[in-house]
This record gives sequence, C-alpha cells and structure tokens, in this order.
Amino acid sequence: MRAESPGPQHEWLDDDAGPVVRPYTLTGGRVASASDGFDLVAFVLADRAADPSAHPELHPEHVRLVELTARPVPVAELAADLDLAVGVVRVLLGDLLMRGLVAVHQPTPATYLPDDDILKAVVSGLRAL
Repeated sequence: MRAESPGPQHEWLDDDAGPVVRPYTLTGGRVASASDGFDLVAFVLADRAADPSAHPELHPEHVRLVELTARPVPVAELAADLDLAVGVVRVLLGDLLMRGLVAVHQPTPATYLPDDDILKAVVSGLRAL
C-alpha cells in the first residue's frame, strides 16, 4: 500500500483556499488580549503617526489592522474585514494598543444610560402630543 504525500491532490485542498494558518498561530497561542477585553462595538482608530514598519515583530495581520483603522472602525467590522475570529482580532488589537499604534474608544457603559422608566415616560409624553 502506497501512502500519499500531502499536497494539492487532496480533495479538501484547492487553489482558492489559500494558505491554511490556524488562529492560534497568529496569536502565539494566546486567547486573551494583554489589555482589557474589547467590546464588539468599540471603535478602533490608528494613531496618525503610527508606523507599523518600525515594529518588525508584527504579523501582516497587525499591519493590515493599522491600515484598516485609518478611520474609526468597530472591532466586529475589523474581524469581518480580515476574515478572522473576533477573539483573534482582540488579541492582535491588544498588541497594537500596547505599542501605541491604535487607540480604542469603548462605548458608554450601561450604568450611565438612562433608566428604562425615564425612556418610557419620554415616549408616553411624545405620544400625548
């Protein structure tokens, strides 16, 4: 019996798939960001003076994140743009945040939002007009 060598002859591999890189490879096995977690709707903005080329240890995904955040972009959209899991993007953003290449603007915590009773009273008042 002859063993097949790995390669493109396998039916689960094709030219469109591109290179297969596991997410934990991109994060070095880390599953949590070095900083506090990022909310899915938190906006990320690159520092105008950010120069990822000054950090040769960064992966191409880090560089792409800096490019994508030239304008404020939510974390969830970054994950979709890079076609990566949100957890992986959070870890990569933590790396960039620690190097000062990006800033993260978290949404207002729920404790500072108006009470439901106040909102209901406003809606009732508007309906009464």
